Amino acid sequence: MNYKNPVISGFHPDPSVCRAGDDYYLVTSSFEYFPGVPLFHSKDLVNWTQLGHVLTRPEQLDLSRAPSSGGIFAPTIREHQGTFYMVTTNVTAGGNFFVHTNDPCGEWSDPFFVDHPGIDPDLFFDEDGTVYFTSSANGDSGPGIYQSRIDLKTGKRVTDVTFLWSGTGGQYPEAPHIYRIGKWYYLMMAEGGTEYGHMETIARSERPDGPFESCPHNPILTHRSLLKSIHATGHADLVQTPDGDWWAVFLGIRPHGYPKRHHIGRETFLAPVTWTEDGWPTIGDNGTVSETMPTGNLPLQPAAPPPSKDDFDGAALAPCWNTMRRSDPELWSLGEKESCLTLRGSETTLNEIGAPAFVARRQQHFNCDVSAHMMFEPQRDGEEAGIAVYMNDRFHYELAVTRIAGERKIIFRRKIGSLQKIENEAPWTSDSIVLHVKAVREQYTFGFSNGIGTPFWFGSGETSLLATEVAGGFTGVMFALYATGNGAKCESPAHFDWFQYEALE
Repeated sequence: MNYKNPVISGFHPDPSVCRAGDDYYLVTSSFEYFPGVPLFHSKDLVNWTQLGHVLTRPEQLDLSRAPSSGGIFAPTIREHQGTFYMVTTNVTAGGNFFVHTNDPCGEWSDPFFVDHPGIDPDLFFDEDGTVYFTSSANGDSGPGIYQSRIDLKTGKRVTDVTFLWSGTGGQYPEAPHIYRIGKWYYLMMAEGGTEYGHMETIARSERPDGPFESCPHNPILTHRSLLKSIHATGHADLVQTPDGDWWAVFLGIRPHGYPKRHHIGRETFLAPVTWTEDGWPTIGDNGTVSETMPTGNLPLQPAAPPPSKDDFDGAALAPCWNTMRRSDPELWSLGEKESCLTLRGSETTLNEIGAPAFVARRQQHFNCDVSAHMMFEPQRDGEEAGIAVYMNDRFHYELAVTRIAGERKIIFRRKIGSLQKIENEAPWTSDSIVLHVKAVREQYTFGFSNGIGTPFWFGSGETSLLATEVAGGFTGVMFALYATGNGAKCESPAHFDWFQYEALE
């Protein structure tokens, strides 16, 4: 049997995985989005269900000063003696910290900040009870991997920070993980930058603090300079199954066109790990992976897919939804109007580093249909609500109802860097509208209807203009329901009765 890569599609980068019994738990980076650190569960490493998020409270996650692609970088998840730990970096507020819980489906602790430099932290629990904190930093010995020992009860360092390894010469040595396998301590990390030169390398030592010997066949994973549908493979984490097999999760991208561009983000991939007779690992097929791969001994247990339609009739948003930088009850709510998501536009727009009235989910398929039923009566010029295809504050498209010169209109607008233009507009008299976005690999098409019949297609935009290679950053495209007063608070709320995301691949 085979499985399909990526195992978690769309903007889910920097995966880290751990096993507790027969259960696997996985986390990914979340950057400026709230809640922080998506948390997934699986029984087979292939089929994943999002449980929610690790960082769900304001006291755990300060994103108030986080720019686009700021905030939360590269988490690591580990289980030790029945307790789960997640360690990460808030690059714009506080640095490295960890949280813990006895129940990954429940609440996680307040953060324990660690006085240790760098990003991409890792926790390693040695057999003698020592806890090692390892990160990527640019210290006295230059860029590389640095380590200290910490007191797990307080987060305080109990040793100085020491240098471990700079890798094999690739730029940005980062994302370290330490494993004890047999007599060896393995230090695995990413090099080359999280772009097309990305790779995974490994070294080992008989001590957790080195010195480390580089693997003679490094890199153990890379797609650099290869004619592949998957690129930028790296930032990996290893896990062992109950049967003793080893697997790796890692990030990759699926670019398209020429020159290559990718817009739905860095995704989570899976590949088997094989070991040489002298104890060195290789990921996938001699360091390469494919979109279709054999399952080996994995006991596949397909999970039910999430419903395509959200009627907003629950007490909380589904786990796929995110807000920007914080969750503000003055900006969005459930239940204000029966079975509706209500957005109250503030002064903040999608063009700003702030917290707009914005509830969004990731684009996870190149080909998909997105639609939403909105009820909105703008009272003043500038009041606006609709649906956005959003990469960051400088690159996004919107289909919205607004008020211009006293007249209610529907508009399609494109924001590309410093250029912004309403590409199309038309009068709209009804208080109700169904907004449509059709996505294919190369293009978004925007339309609207009264809920009956075929949409009236109103505008389009290239996916390539929202790609990382154009827009920059570390995130991927989001489909966002939003409202704004464009400099003033909206007098009227926007109510969304339902939202539908249909994958077409």
